[in-house]
Amino acid sequence: MAGRGNFSSRLGFIAAAAGSAVGLGNIWKFPFEVGGGGGAAFVLIYLAFCFVLCYPVMVAEITIGRATHLNAAGAFSKLGFSRFRFIGILGVIAGIMILSFYNVVAGWALGYFIEMVMGNFAIGSQFGTFITNVFKVGAYGIVFMAATAFIVSRGVSQGIEKASKILMPTLIVIILSLTIYGLTLPNGSDGIAFYLVPDFSKITFEVVYNALGQAFFSLSLGMGALITYGSYLSREENIVTSAALITLADVGIAFLAGLMIFPFVFYQGLEPTGGAGLIFVTLPGVFESLGGAWGTIVGSLFFLLLSFAALTSTVSLLEVPVAYLVDEHKMKRGKAVWGMAGLIFLLGIPSLLANGYSEFFSSFITYFGAESSNSFMDLVEHISSDSFLPLGGFLIAVFVAYVWRKENWMAEIENGAPGFSETFLAKYLDFTLRYICPVILGAIFVLTVLSRFFGVNFFG
Repeated sequence: MAGRGNFSSRLGFIAAAAGSAVGLGNIWKFPFEVGGGGGAAFVLIYLAFCFVLCYPVMVAEITIGRATHLNAAGAFSKLGFSRFRFIGILGVIAGIMILSFYNVVAGWALGYFIEMVMGNFAIGSQFGTFITNVFKVGAYGIVFMAATAFIVSRGVSQGIEKASKILMPTLIVIILSLTIYGLTLPNGSDGIAFYLVPDFSKITFEVVYNALGQAFFSLSLGMGALITYGSYLSREENIVTSAALITLADVGIAFLAGLMIFPFVFYQGLEPTGGAGLIFVTLPGVFESLGGAWGTIVGSLFFLLLSFAALTSTVSLLEVPVAYLVDEHKMKRGKAVWGMAGLIFLLGIPSLLANGYSEFFSSFITYFGAESSNSFMDLVEHISSDSFLPLGGFLIAVFVAYVWRKENWMAEIENGAPGFSETFLAKYLDFTLRYICPVILGAIFVLTVLSRFFGVNFFG
């Protein structure tokens, strides 16, 4: 363990793991999912899934990592179940694939920050043109990947932990500042009402399905990140408390992101169902309406926030394959970091080209039963994020409950929480990992594959 590095404090671990979870999924994706899901009703379902379903899987992942002090693949071998190391390999592959397109979107965020600083509020209406400027966006992507690699190359305590302790508080301060300002705007209270007052008539099976997918994605589960981070955790730390704090931090920041976004949306009279373009297309116009210097300051702060949120996630995404190379192939950390960062950037070039620049990659594939084509970037996201993550969560729950077994994972947790196995929470985690998580996550995986790739429409 000493040679691999470790977190120097519980706070460092929680900041890093929460940073892994907090990202574009919270600041960019969560608000438009809430808008499309009818507002407050979606939020309530999302919160329930985070604590009822996702929290047990998070505890399981961290426990596997802490028990072995190895990467996502090597952990299963060290536990004595080599035939299950494919679960970790799946996570490593998912992390590489997600980072390849995530870095493209992170490049957009960094580019928008620079455009806001320069006072170019028209960038929102120029979004389509902006993302097809592959040389400019590619340069932003290189800068972002280099920043990610620099942090990871510094190691666990001096790199990941130190950066997280700076980035996470800064991110929270920016969110709170923008939230307070948004509440002072005309019609801002209407945005809060949409966000906080539930209309249960909006709840459909599709809303429930999307809420679960958002919860699982936003908490970085199923891709080996928390197994990897757990492997750097001291045996004296309380896993169940740490996992609860990570879940609270992630959910709290997603919740604050909604409080921040919707007053701006309603101030401008925009539709909250703006979809994925809500951030990049509509908000620059909102910031322009604030006027001159105020608009520049608020707009710059917002996209700086988006860039920071992306960076906390790209760091954990890169650490997953790096830890695998360091542990399994005995590579020097620096060589593993920069080599993997370069490879992932190259793998992301088709996604960079898939937003209008290249017709081939922009209309890359048409799924069975689909009327329109999907881009290469869509394909990578659908395979890695939408399919591999729930599959990974399903496999981890099954492994912990039925292969590693209760007495073993409970014993590992009790290293930092003596007497835990006798508590109600222990019984709840055991029941959930045995029955609830496998059934729901297995169903989500099957439904996703059938609906996404084979045109089977479950939602009418």
